[in-house]
Amino acid sequence: MSEKLTGKYDFEVGMYRPPSEGGSYSLLLRVTRNCPWNRCEFCAMYKTEKFELRSVAEVKGDIDTISSICDDLKKISWKLGYGGAINRDSAIMLLEQKPELNNHQGFFMVYNWVASGGRTAFLQDANSLIMKTDQLVEILKHLRQTFPSIERVTSYARSKTLARKKLEELTAICEAGLDRVHVGLETGDDELLKRIKKGVTGEGHIKGGKKAMAAGFQLSEYWMPGLGGKEMWENHAKHTATVLNEINPHYIRSRPFHPPPGTPMYERNENGGFEMLTSHELLIELKVMMESLNFTSKVCFDHAGNYWLNSRGGLLFSQSYEGYQFPEEKPVVLGLIDEGLQAN
Repeated sequence: MSEKLTGKYDFEVGMYRPPSEGGSYSLLLRVTRNCPWNRCEFCAMYKTEKFELRSVAEVKGDIDTISSICDDLKKISWKLGYGGAINRDSAIMLLEQKPELNNHQGFFMVYNWVASGGRTAFLQDANSLIMKTDQLVEILKHLRQTFPSIERVTSYARSKTLARKKLEELTAICEAGLDRVHVGLETGDDELLKRIKKGVTGEGHIKGGKKAMAAGFQLSEYWMPGLGGKEMWENHAKHTATVLNEINPHYIRSRPFHPPPGTPMYERNENGGFEMLTSHELLIELKVMMESLNFTSKVCFDHAGNYWLNSRGGLLFSQSYEGYQFPEEKPVVLGLIDEGLQAN
């Protein structure tokens, strides 16, 4: 599930990151391997993998290795007369000198990151905040000191992990340089949360989300339209809105449910135990959800799964990472949903 080199340029890169951390050319830094919970019945991301905590020394070593690559690219840039600016010619010459880098996706990630300004970083894998607080703080400080160009560092986190951490611990992590956490809310409905084995209740989501906000993080919550199917769609929509209204995060991000092969929910769908919503029904669910939202968050559809079309055949919603600001743009979103209901 990861790429790894041996020798001078040895460092790890995990598989997954939020779309907003790929489109912005983030540095991907692997702090933990895989998912410590790994029981969600809708998810196939880490099912064949074992969770492992990486040591502080390992992660700091990866940071230093990435720094060495950046230094080598800059040296070549000066040699080629580009004044230290990283460009394609610098990368090609380093690849010629070190051909083993051609086989490691981590090199191209680092190149894209530094060439685009080196402004953002994402801590992999699924729940980096499960690491001991003092260890994560040490890693964050080293990352920030090594790469002062970084403006934003983000990570996935579970609501239960956020709820269990003391507020002063979360505050220390935030102050050390973690700016934003991405949380898989999925739903706010307790019955559905239990059915999908999410390992948290709606109240747990609220507790974790509020604590993240109090600690100073930007909070990005993900929810799954369609996760309740035909049986539970209305409670899914309404209770999710209730939980999000209580948290009032900075962002909510729509990730429409599609059951991946090999998961229990895929099997239930194949065997008739779960009925997927149609595109039109998903928009009805979405309308109920949006009508129930009363907060000051940004609502985002920044994923290819938000495939609904408008009357002209284009995408119904903007896939901007910044989305629609509520409550100001709530009428805009509701108007788009009505248009989509006519077109889908």
